[in-house]
Amino acid sequence: MSNNNNDPRTTTIAETENFIAWKAEEPDGEVTYHVELNNVTVHFFEEEWTEFLELVRSLK
Repeated sequence: MSNNNNDPRTTTIAETENFIAWKAEEPDGEVTYHVELNNVTVHFFEEEWTEFLELVRSLK
């Protein structure tokens, strides 16, 4: 990744053999979350991510 100040800073949250969850901190302060499920990527804003985590926790 380049060191350009306009590039988001990305962090892996969790990863398995087939899936990955990561977040991107944008230069404007926005944080987005991403879940890659094989060939599908789902993108979330922070409020949506919080709701998604609540949903996943209720699946137990």
